[in-house]
Amino acid sequence: MARSLHLALLLLVVGIAGWVGAQPSEEVPIGGTLRDATLRGLNGPPRELSEFFGKPLIINVWASWCGPCRAEMASLERLAWRDESRDLIVIGISTDDYEDRALAALTSSNATITHFIDRNLLMEKMLGASRLPLTVLVAPDGRVLDKVYGAREWDSAAALAHIERVFRGPSQDASAR
Repeated sequence: MARSLHLALLLLVVGIAGWVGAQPSEEVPIGGTLRDATLRGLNGPPRELSEFFGKPLIINVWASWCGPCRAEMASLERLAWRDESRDLIVIGISTDDYEDRALAALTSSNATITHFIDRNLLMEKMLGASRLPLTVLVAPDGRVLDKVYGAREWDSAAALAHIERVFRGPSQDASAR
């Protein structure tokens, strides 16, 4: 009797572990499509993530306490305001726990691009922001094309070439030859 009880408990534990392991990951991988989400406005009104689809989208995930995040903010602003970037949308998502600290960071950086705050970690988990800063390049259809961890000078020649290459994609590379 005790042996069959142990076996039943073992099967139950293995079954639960298998069920938990079979759950879809919250993170959308490169190649996956972002799920819609309501973004809580930080320096503007709330918006649905899907409202930004239709054009190439760059999402920068940052926090006020993150020095590298703050260091790259000005280059993201310059990128967003380049004439060549008029068909590109750049948004920021703060992972700060305290909205006042995030707002202070935006004020000190003279931010003009739209920023949101992710207090419930929905976007942080969906984008895979295990470390900051994270910049995600998203196709007009909502597919994640690339994830770049760490600060960059986003308006530098190297970064602009990378952005163009990612958004152009391999199919257009082949037709351009």
